[in-house]
Amino acid sequence: MGTLDISFGIAMLLQISIGASVNVFLLLFYIYVVSISHKFSSSDLIFAHLALANTIILLTNGIPETMSAWGLRNFLDDAECKIVMYLYRVARGLAICTTCLLSVFQAVTISPGTTRWAGVKSILPKCIIPSCVLFWVLGLLIDVNAVIYVTGPRNSTSVHVTFDLKYCVVTSLSAEAALANAVMVSFRDLFFVGIMGAASGYMMFVLHGHHRRVQHLHRPSHSPRVMPEVRAAKRVIALVTLYVILYGRQSIMLSVLLNRKEKSPLLVNIHMVLSFTFSTLSPFLVIHSDWRMRTFWKRDSPISQVDPL
Repeated sequence: MGTLDISFGIAMLLQISIGASVNVFLLLFYIYVVSISHKFSSSDLIFAHLALANTIILLTNGIPETMSAWGLRNFLDDAECKIVMYLYRVARGLAICTTCLLSVFQAVTISPGTTRWAGVKSILPKCIIPSCVLFWVLGLLIDVNAVIYVTGPRNSTSVHVTFDLKYCVVTSLSAEAALANAVMVSFRDLFFVGIMGAASGYMMFVLHGHHRRVQHLHRPSHSPRVMPEVRAAKRVIALVTLYVILYGRQSIMLSVLLNRKEKSPLLVNIHMVLSFTFSTLSPFLVIHSDWRMRTFWKRDSPISQVDPL
């Protein structure tokens, strides 16, 4: 292994280990919140689901990629490749859908308290769990093709290889089948990315109006206390912005790699390192913006009484 390969191997190892550890911490934290307060807030449930999706992504795809970066080959057989890639693709879809659900939920939460929004605000919390179940069903159905088209590296000589992951191979029996699968997955991704973008734009519009009203109600010498809903909205906007930027980066770079006749090892390594950026960074944004984390180690601050937003 050269110096460059070792550097990427270290970067992958640090990213996956840190990201998985922080996401697991978030899951345990929310379990602790439930054990103290005996209930889940809607936002906590969504964040817990996102942390679960991130954990699955980092474990199912991050660990094999890290092992591959360190020079290991053929450590997964045909069945293991199918299971690992199927779970990874389902979890990737869950991350998109859950981030979208989070942005919609927060947009409704900070919307004006008019009669039109009152009914939506009362119904939406009841839809969180059914929505998460629907996302699982949707992902399991859409990404079932991974069971068909993903094989071990030693069993891929008889079919057309579309993408070699070194430890697994993505194959296709025909160009039409590969195109249909790509269109279906892309449509799902773009649909949810579009919704989360629209919800974030609406939140920015509402926050701008709130900021203008606050400026009129308070003298410049007094700094008003930021409402919990405003803090939560800013956190969600930051998460969505991070996701949209990284999703755009991943889509563009993947298209470049797939259309190059000769794939550059440097570009491939950079693409793989950046592929896990959202799953690694998003829990830090959640932790930083949730002030319950700062009281987690303080015995005199009962966490069950802290605002869940």
